[in-house]
Amino acid sequence: MVSLDSSAGLVLGVDFGHQHLRVAVSDLSHTVLAETWRELDVDHSAVHGLEAAAEFVDQVLEEADVDRARVIGVGMGLPAPIDRTTGAVQSSSILPGWVGVDAAAEASRRLGFPVEVENDANLGALAELVSGAGQGKGEVAYIKVSSGIGAGLISGGRLHHGVGGTAGELGHTLVADGGAVCRCGNRGCLETVASARAIADLLSASRREEISNRRLLELSAGGDQAAQRLIGDGGRAIGIAVANLCNVLNPECVIVGGDLSSAGEVLLEPLRQAARRNALPSAVGDLEIVAGVLGERAELLGALALVMHESD
Repeated sequence: MVSLDSSAGLVLGVDFGHQHLRVAVSDLSHTVLAETWRELDVDHSAVHGLEAAAEFVDQVLEEADVDRARVIGVGMGLPAPIDRTTGAVQSSSILPGWVGVDAAAEASRRLGFPVEVENDANLGALAELVSGAGQGKGEVAYIKVSSGIGAGLISGGRLHHGVGGTAGELGHTLVADGGAVCRCGNRGCLETVASARAIADLLSASRREEISNRRLLELSAGGDQAAQRLIGDGGRAIGIAVANLCNVLNPECVIVGGDLSSAGEVLLEPLRQAARRNALPSAVGDLEIVAGVLGERAELLGALALVMHESD
């Protein structure tokens, strides 16, 4: 009987991924009015990325035929932990050109709007909570499995960041003692064995040809046994990490998103089996482990939701 007046303002969402940039404008009822995207080099600098974002902001506002004065804020996502005390991008970022940058302040200066910056997995969690597989739930873990692996944690219906902003860095859970060196500097992190890139690299070595993440998923969908075996092995490794997470946080739902989630049950069933085998029965007895429903747009939709649900 009572609803928010969607014409009261507009919000912008900016999603920087490992290899892409997406920007959208929506009203306050989460209706997207205009949206655009482009591929973006993983090693781009903060300046380069923000210049591209500023161009896209102008483009979507013009396409939606709306006044800039109606924009109340911008939500921006980065594949990196954000220091909650300084606002700076932390050193384990996939985007090395952003490390140490106060992303919110720099983006606000260039875009001309208040900006709230968040880790991409947290935005995926928020999007699935608001309009996806996590609707109606208060305790949710969202696992993003792409070129890296991260988790967005929802507790009491709100994002959980931890003291410094690194809560949810599931990809740096130790799963292979003495294993490959991770970009964080440690050995044997989950990302080194179960990320989409790590699995594609294993298949590349086996076939002696370059296999992209997209090709890996195409092979799996076509029934390729090697691709499916490697994805299943990755799912089991993620499942062990999820079991530990469930023992500590006891969520009611685990949602798996990111590029590798499109492998479906090839990934999910081994993940579920490993999680249930390695967690306390009381931690997983009623647990749902499901694929996200928002696909590659989850982080962008989460950036839009961030302005309305989490920012001041």
